[in-house]
Amino acid sequence: MRFLLRRLGFFVLTLWAALTLNFFVPRFMPGDPVAALTARTRGRVSRDALEQMLTSFGYKPDQNLFVQYVEYLGNMFTGDWGRSIGGQLGEPVTGLIGQALPWTLGLVGITTVLAFALGTMIGTVAGWRRGGWLDSLLPPVFVVTSALPVFWVALMLIFAFSMNAGSVLPGTFNYDNSIVPGFSPGFVGSVLQHAVLPAATLLITLIGGWILTMRNNMITTLAEDYVRMGRAKGLSPRRVMYGYAARNAVLPNLTGFAMSLGFVVSGAVLIEFVFSYNGVGYLFYNSVQNVDYPLMQALFMLFTVAVLAALLIVDIATVWLDPRARSADAGGR
Repeated sequence: MRFLLRRLGFFVLTLWAALTLNFFVPRFMPGDPVAALTARTRGRVSRDALEQMLTSFGYKPDQNLFVQYVEYLGNMFTGDWGRSIGGQLGEPVTGLIGQALPWTLGLVGITTVLAFALGTMIGTVAGWRRGGWLDSLLPPVFVVTSALPVFWVALMLIFAFSMNAGSVLPGTFNYDNSIVPGFSPGFVGSVLQHAVLPAATLLITLIGGWILTMRNNMITTLAEDYVRMGRAKGLSPRRVMYGYAARNAVLPNLTGFAMSLGFVVSGAVLIEFVFSYNGVGYLFYNSVQNVDYPLMQALFMLFTVAVLAALLIVDIATVWLDPRARSADAGGR
């Protein structure tokens, strides 16, 4: 219980610090929503008229900063995230996020889990058969793929599969605009087709890190006494590999995986931008471009809560899975 209370206290303190930065940093950035709207309207609307319009959507530049901060904290915790004062002027922020979030969870979430699962399995086998052909081939290849810029991989895939004559994989947007959205085979097929290239980009750039990390963890774990004991007891190689070595080697990866799942909510900004994929990352990019305070603040809070919640869950899972962590926690009481 004390462990859980400490973690919850850390969660609350970190969330408060992140939300405070989330409030002040955008306001110290160059520009303001009125200037951004003036540029978009090319000066056809007076600044006073734009200020009045934004005020009706909750923007209060003349209000005391501390009062704004207190109201902002209250609104963040009550879910009253206001209305967009940027590109989609007057639209409820919750509605904009609700439209974009499923696309990001479907694309980035599934790909992240797939990259972790495949990387962990391949890394387990490579580490177990250290010095074999698989172990000799994979590290050099995936060191290179992990270092490739995401946007470069995305552009190369678009060039190879979307720009050539007879290409069948689309390189932009979430689905074919000519199809009415719904749970029809045509729409679902279009969504899957449009997701192939961005998902492949993510998989290529993510999987190498998991393979290399798991391989190195396996090599370290294989030197432990409990693995030698399992072999000495005559257990099958498969049981020693998965039940003794892999089970313990994967524990250090759980924190990294939890953070990856937390960052899933923030989307892959570069990938969504390159592919014009209307997820949360693309929405966040547009909110920064348009100096849209309410949307920026709500998205940043969502990202922070997702990462912190993922870390809290993995801390609890690690204590549950690893008896050594439970012993360390009991000894610190």
